[in-house]
Amino acid sequence: MEGQRKGRCVTVYDCRYENKARPRREVLETSGLNFNAFLLLLQRKFSIHSHETFVLATTDRIVLDFDKFEELQDGSTLHLLQQEGQALTGATEEHINFTPHYDTLIKGGLHEYYASESQNPLAYALAELIDNSLSATARNPGVRTVEIRMVFDGTQGKPTVIVLDNGCGMTSKQLKNWAVYRLSKFSREGVTVGGKLEGYTRPEAVPRSLNSDISYFGVGGKQAVFFIGNSARMITKPAGSPDVHELVLSKEEFESRERDKRDIYSTVIKNRKPGDSSHVKEDERCLRALIAEESGKESFTAVVIGGVLQHHIAFLKRDFRVLTRQLANLYHYYIHGVHGKDPKSCSATADHLPKIDIQITLREKPPKCPRALNLREVDDDRQTLFLGAAVDAFEFNCATEDGGTVEGVIRYHPFLYDRETYPQDPDAPPDFHEDDNDCDKESAAGQQAGARKPIFDCFWNGRLIPYTKLHEFDWCAANKGPKELAECYGRISGALFSDDRFNVSTNKLTFMNLELKLKQKSTIFTRVVNSQKQRGKILKEFTEWLKNCHEKFDKQVKFMGFKGTITRTDLTTKRMQHPWATFSSIEWDGQEYATGQLVKSRKTVPIVYGRVGRFLLHGEHKGNVFATGGEVEVVLEPKEFYEAVKIIAISRIDKTATEEAIQSNIENDSAKFPELLQVSWPKGNPWPQNGRRPAGTDFGPLQVKILNKMGEALSQMPAVGLGKGKKMAVEYKIVHHVSKEDKTILCQVAQHSPNWGFAFKKMDGLTNLGKYTFSLNTKINETNACVFGGRKLPSFELMFTIVAGEAQSFAVGAVSATLNVGVPFSIPLFIKDAHDNAALTPADLRPVLKCSGLELSYETVNNVGTTSTIRGVKAKGKVQNYQQSKTYELKVTLPGLKTDTQTVQICLLPGNPHSLHVTPEDEPITLENGNAVTFSAQVHDEAGNVTAHAKQIVCCQVTGFPPVTADCSTSGAGQLVTKPINLQIINGEPQNLTVQFEMPKCKWKVPLVLRKLKVVPSTKVSHMELCAGDNLVLKNHEKIEWLAGGSLENLFYKLFDEAGRPVPPTAQIARGIKVNWTRDVNDEDLARGKLPVLTVPTQVQPALFYQVSYKDQSVSVSFNIVPRPDEPTQLKATLLQNTVKLGEILPGNIRLELLDQYDNTTKTFNSTCKNHITVEADGLDKSAIAFVWQESSSSVVVTGVQFRPGPLGPRELCFAYRGFEGRVLVKVTAGVPAQLKLVSGPETPLQVLNDHGIPTPFVVQLCDEWGNPTADQRVVVRVNSSPPTLKVTTAVISKPVNAEGRASFPVSAVSGTKGCYELVFDGSLNQKPIPGFTVNLTVIPDPNKPVSLSVEYNTAAVFPAGGRFPVFSVTVVSDEGCPMTTFNPAAASMLLWKEAPPGNPHPCAEVTELRCSKPTRNEKNDRFHFRDKEIPEQVGKYAIKFSLQIGDGKLLSSNQISIDVVANQPVRLAPDSPPPTPFVSDSNVIAHRTLVENMTLRIMDAHGNPAGRDLGGTVVVSIENPGGGESVPLFEGQRNSLTTSLVEGKAHFTRLVIMQNSPGENGKDYVLLFRPEGSAVPTTLDPFQLPFRFNKDAENQRTMFELTKKKNMLTSRIRAYKETFNTSKELLSLMTTKHLDESQIETVIRNELINRNVEIGDTIPEIDRILNAKRSEVDQILRTPRRVCSIPDQFRGQQDVLGAVGHLAFVQDDDAARVISWQLRGDMDCVLTKTLASAQRIYSDTRGQQQVMSLETMFVREDNRPLPHIRNGRSLFDPPGNPVYALDLLLFPSDPQSCRIAFKSILGNTILMDDLNSANSYRKAVVQHKMPCPTILTRQGDRISGNGKFGGAQNRAPPMHALKVFGAPLHPRHAALKEHIDLLSRHRAALEKREKAAEDREVHLKSMKSPDMLQKRKKMEDMKTQLEETERLLLSTPVRPGKRRLEGAHELSATVGKRFK
Repeated sequence: MEGQRKGRCVTVYDCRYENKARPRREVLETSGLNFNAFLLLLQRKFSIHSHETFVLATTDRIVLDFDKFEELQDGSTLHLLQQEGQALTGATEEHINFTPHYDTLIKGGLHEYYASESQNPLAYALAELIDNSLSATARNPGVRTVEIRMVFDGTQGKPTVIVLDNGCGMTSKQLKNWAVYRLSKFSREGVTVGGKLEGYTRPEAVPRSLNSDISYFGVGGKQAVFFIGNSARMITKPAGSPDVHELVLSKEEFESRERDKRDIYSTVIKNRKPGDSSHVKEDERCLRALIAEESGKESFTAVVIGGVLQHHIAFLKRDFRVLTRQLANLYHYYIHGVHGKDPKSCSATADHLPKIDIQITLREKPPKCPRALNLREVDDDRQTLFLGAAVDAFEFNCATEDGGTVEGVIRYHPFLYDRETYPQDPDAPPDFHEDDNDCDKESAAGQQAGARKPIFDCFWNGRLIPYTKLHEFDWCAANKGPKELAECYGRISGALFSDDRFNVSTNKLTFMNLELKLKQKSTIFTRVVNSQKQRGKILKEFTEWLKNCHEKFDKQVKFMGFKGTITRTDLTTKRMQHPWATFSSIEWDGQEYATGQLVKSRKTVPIVYGRVGRFLLHGEHKGNVFATGGEVEVVLEPKEFYEAVKIIAISRIDKTATEEAIQSNIENDSAKFPELLQVSWPKGNPWPQNGRRPAGTDFGPLQVKILNKMGEALSQMPAVGLGKGKKMAVEYKIVHHVSKEDKTILCQVAQHSPNWGFAFKKMDGLTNLGKYTFSLNTKINETNACVFGGRKLPSFELMFTIVAGEAQSFAVGAVSATLNVGVPFSIPLFIKDAHDNAALTPADLRPVLKCSGLELSYETVNNVGTTSTIRGVKAKGKVQNYQQSKTYELKVTLPGLKTDTQTVQICLLPGNPHSLHVTPEDEPITLENGNAVTFSAQVHDEAGNVTAHAKQIVCCQVTGFPPVTADCSTSGAGQLVTKPINLQIINGEPQNLTVQFEMPKCKWKVPLVLRKLKVVPSTKVSHMELCAGDNLVLKNHEKIEWLAGGSLENLFYKLFDEAGRPVPPTAQIARGIKVNWTRDVNDEDLARGKLPVLTVPTQVQPALFYQVSYKDQSVSVSFNIVPRPDEPTQLKATLLQNTVKLGEILPGNIRLELLDQYDNTTKTFNSTCKNHITVEADGLDKSAIAFVWQESSSSVVVTGVQFRPGPLGPRELCFAYRGFEGRVLVKVTAGVPAQLKLVSGPETPLQVLNDHGIPTPFVVQLCDEWGNPTADQRVVVRVNSSPPTLKVTTAVISKPVNAEGRASFPVSAVSGTKGCYELVFDGSLNQKPIPGFTVNLTVIPDPNKPVSLSVEYNTAAVFPAGGRFPVFSVTVVSDEGCPMTTFNPAAASMLLWKEAPPGNPHPCAEVTELRCSKPTRNEKNDRFHFRDKEIPEQVGKYAIKFSLQIGDGKLLSSNQISIDVVANQPVRLAPDSPPPTPFVSDSNVIAHRTLVENMTLRIMDAHGNPAGRDLGGTVVVSIENPGGGESVPLFEGQRNSLTTSLVEGKAHFTRLVIMQNSPGENGKDYVLLFRPEGSAVPTTLDPFQLPFRFNKDAENQRTMFELTKKKNMLTSRIRAYKETFNTSKELLSLMTTKHLDESQIETVIRNELINRNVEIGDTIPEIDRILNAKRSEVDQILRTPRRVCSIPDQFRGQQDVLGAVGHLAFVQDDDAARVISWQLRGDMDCVLTKTLASAQRIYSDTRGQQQVMSLETMFVREDNRPLPHIRNGRSLFDPPGNPVYALDLLLFPSDPQSCRIAFKSILGNTILMDDLNSANSYRKAVVQHKMPCPTILTRQGDRISGNGKFGGAQNRAPPMHALKVFGAPLHPRHAALKEHIDLLSRHRAALEKREKAAEDREVHLKSMKSPDMLQKRKKMEDMKTQLEETERLLLSTPVRPGKRRLEGAHELSATVGKRFK
């Protein structure tokens, strides 16, 4: 141990305090020291007090203890910290050593990657770094992100490539290991990460070996870095560590160390805190943004490659797509999952793998836009193309003898229609494609052989090894399969997925031994289906699979004429029965076959001939399609023999057979078909056609022969192509034709006999009458069919009739089942022959009728044909009743027949009504008066039988009484009961009545029956009397008075009968007595005649009705009693109105009355009584009280009741009179409206942002003069502002109060200048004012409201045409006058248009819109800058206006600026309009010699604006010869030049003429030169040149002039047409690009929606439906009640203002929200600002009323210290009560960083726990560990202060309703929904733009092809033809001999045109 410590030094950095400039560094010698001794040394060196706590950790954040200290190596670096998780206060450095020579790094890449196979290897070098990132992110629980940033922007420093991932990061030890060359993961020492020793562990097996274990050898990363550039910077932060480690390796540093003879393999690792970029050099400034991103990241690694080589930069810029495609191919299955990316599938999930995002970005120097691409979006890499083109896959496993396993897959790419679908490799070398192109020229077989490519791409641990490809295995080689599949072997591709048991090269470009191991004989191949290994031979399995793919997917037959889809029931396999598409024709191998075409089969047994019915193809198809095969339905020919349809494969059609040969074969077979039947009668008794035979005649025998066309007898069908013919038979059939249907009498089939052929025996006689048909039909013996192949077989038919014989017997026809006595009926008789057939009736027929017990008779006999009818038969006799019938046997005899007697049974019932029988039969019948009498009646027929018929009603009529009836229809008898007979009996004498019986409704006449009735007097009770006592008799309806509450006793009743005889009361009579005044009666008293006592009611009321009745009031006596009042006992006061307003007299009067004991008014008051009445009440004002006597009601009325001011509510009035008292309650209410009061409103002082509303409405209460709330809805309240300059926006400015006397005024907006105002509330009632109140408010400007645009520019600037505008600086001014910077620069526009001239009412509509520019470094960023905008090229008055889109379609505009665009610098002399090219000659006609006429020249600028108004001088005109030479035409007067004045920059030429007979060459082109001269004229002015042609011949001059004029006209028009067409073409290109761009944008958004699993729509209505659903869900969440903060927050939104404390945070839990809000109750309404200036402004605006706090004045220690019970990452004890920092429970919806700082300052380290007991226990445990404990709050509302105090009201939170608490956050789904809505809205807009772009493009494309455009093109072509002809004429124009014409004269007009542009 001592030896190990010898010479050990460590470096210690003191990182405890942040206020030091940099950490103090000390190198300490630790030799011979243990850990305790080292700590003492440390305390001395760094002056650490003994009580001070500290932590000593390595750069890997491993805290030192005794064991760790012993393991320290020499040169180790340590950090001295206050606590384990403390961030570094400054950067530290750790020295490391590594061993390789640097050439192995900086030159190793050259050899490794430059050996690439004809490709740029840069992608494979970058892949080494991506491998490291994938390994580092393998354990990420979420998204794994890898970014490659290529920064080639010179403004950001030197070219840099950055590879960044969010993996686990590296500790300093791991970073050191990375630097050591060839230190593979197997040989690295274990590294302690997070307190655990981590070494290499082989990952578990996963599908496709996608285990991310691809960072392997310790070589690739270093090689890749120095292959790409010359330096590498490793920046990494390990998970769980607060430190960032940096390591820099560079070629320059290596070379410098070698030159200086320093240790080459030594460098430093810089340890720093995240975000610290102070060490970054200026040429590496792009790293500052990268380092700024470090904050908040848990872990990461960034590889920064500097000094990128120029040829790499050129490749990356030029072939960015190539790079991304190669990388996407390398990591295809990591990105898209085990099944890869199938473009045909809509699923974007990556199976079981976490999502891996590999992002590539390229940033170049502006104006080039940055390029960014996620490898997931690449769709043209090799794997994607091959997966997308494949239709099926063959999966297998390979197992080697050393345990290696390879997963394999082979994909099939079918032949479709007319092409192969095998994709081309986008990254294949060019010569590879050239070979493919050569193959296209060969035959199909040769092409496949020549173009056969390697089958398998090889993957190692899921990552492509690009330079290893396997051609094939033995079992999938083409020479092992059948020849018919030879071409299919060229349509397969595949992939092999191996793990790390197969070696690869260190650069991962090639496998070392994969092919060798897999092709060993011991390797076992097994097919895999649905993840299950299949037993069987792999060769057979693969061949069957390949054959199935060929038959199923290769499309080589063209099916045409789609007819429909059918289901085939002829197939036994159900899944193959449907669907089958049918077609009318096909095209196969150059031949076309159609429905109805004759075909012949081949290789079928037997060979069939027939016509095509239809073609069949399995699957759902529509229209013309291609397929590899199919089936054809053949209708066999000749149909006579086959009558069948056969379905064969299309491949079985004999393509060599001709239609003539097929037709000849069919006709030869058809001649052998049976033709006719030959019938013979061997016994010589043939039946004639349509003959007649009597019944019973014999038929037959017969003999039949079947003959064909050649007369040959046949017994079976001829054998035609299908082997032996089918046997035939002859069917024998006799059919009897009856009226409705045919009945087969006999049907038999005769088989052929060699002796007698087809024979039939004799048939016995036919007995049934009618027509018959005898038929013979030839049938197929097997099928019994008469038709063969659609053709009817021969037959024979004979018609005949069978008639009846002589009469021999008869039969009795149907007789009615029931007969009635005396009712006539008929008997039908049917005459028959011997065979029971109907026969004619004999002429002398006389029937005889006999029946025992009945008398029979008949009238006549009627004979008709075969029927005889006996009519008028009657039967008489005694029978049973109507319900029981009796059967009789009736015998009928017809003398003279062979069978002459027949018996028929009949049933006889009673007959029709004949008489009535009534009982009793007494004469007279005696009846007591009041009773009813009963009679019985029967209806008899003529034989005396009781009979029953319909409507058999018997009526009984008693004289003087209503009739009664009985229905005898059912039984023939009935009972009749009369109504009670009540007659007026006089003197007790009886009376006589007559009773009559009849049947009025009977259709048979029945005689009347009469009876006599005697009525005698009744003995029933008929009269009653009532007696009260012995003397009082109560008369019926008598009215009597009785004392209220009294009673009538001793009431008796008496009863009498009709004769006036008394009827003594009995118990039975007593049960019939009823009284109406009580139900409680005594039966014994009633039986004695005594009635119950009658009690009179206690209330005086109208007369009461009383009654005594006997037997339901048939006998009764009634009387009326009127109650009268008793003596007075009390005084009653009655109120008409019980409510009185304060200060008013009670409306209505109070009536006083004296009542008896039952409250009946006694009317005992008189006029003198009022003087003795008094009244008393609290607060009663007696001054106006008066008592008034009311004589009509004998009562006293009290008036003038009112109360003095006092409390409202009920008051009791007490009235007194001579010992009587009466009390009554009166409710005193508020008085009349007299004032207005404010009962609720916003808190004061009231401050309102300009143009904002007041959230709390003003609620006004109407009160009386004493302040009591009152209500009168006639009162109208109105609100006004003072002064009136304040504009107040409310729903109404005046409104009546409601039923409660209140009026609410919500203020939606207040507009006015900054200052103090008043809101005046007053009211009125019937135009009478009611005083109100005022509310003071302060209007403060809204810093978020833009009110104007301020434009600054150089007002003294001059605006020259075509120049540049000065810089316009546009500031958006807020309401408070400050500049606003929240608007997007895209919303600002500069509008420029030309002002209309004076007097023109229609201004120019052409407005140019210009966008703002980016601010430069020296320009302020609080305004928009419009820089380098071009001034219009035409002079004139222009207008400028600036506008800003501020949302909701609103536009904020600046004041209009008028400018005067003046001419620019003069540059040339030119005419107002270009003159035509002159053609002159030396003619004597002056017009032919005129060069110029009336032409004005002006000095102009470059844009054609007059620019020389201040210039003067001369213009010299001369003629120049551009080709040289002395012969030049002269002006008149033989002058070679002319001069004219130049005034104000212009010169006018009236006419310029050459002299007659002027010198010059004929046909020569000259130039007329106008040169300005003068002292003020700039010498740089270009002269004006006018070319002209000189001719000696005037005629030639005229011709040339006309031709040139025509040519100029044609050239101009052709040019215009070309410009139109070019513009249209360019517009189409732009529209196409726009459509593609919009489609790409829409696709990106759609993919984003798919990745987020959001439902998407394909149309705008579908998207609107989804949006509405999500918006409804958001609205539902927003409507869901939740806790909100009620504190006003009117300052939020102002510049640098965060808002009120209560609104800056949300708390989810109610208990936590309550107690934290209570803890911060004094700070909840405090306004937080970012700057001190903003805080002071609010303080000033509110006059010091608002408390404010500024972040600039806060000091917060940035320490994320753990809870007190945690030290050095370990818990000191198990804490109870779930402690948590209260700060961690706050959710900050906006600016969380600033809010967290503020709440850290306010809330400190306050802890929240569950309950008080847990909190006390926790505090006790913390203190015992010598740790301070902060304030603790509990969810129950208790508080333990920092000094341990608890209890009492001051430490107990009140209920939540008494607090102003933090609000609750919205449901977590709200944020996701808002994000979805934003994406869907963007998708809708993108889809709408894409559709609009497509529509515009289509419209433009149609316009390009419109008849008008085609006509224009035709016109242009015609003009071109004319122009060619004109130019030809110009060239061929003759010139004088001896003169030479200037070459190129035909281009003269073009030259002229160029000079005037």
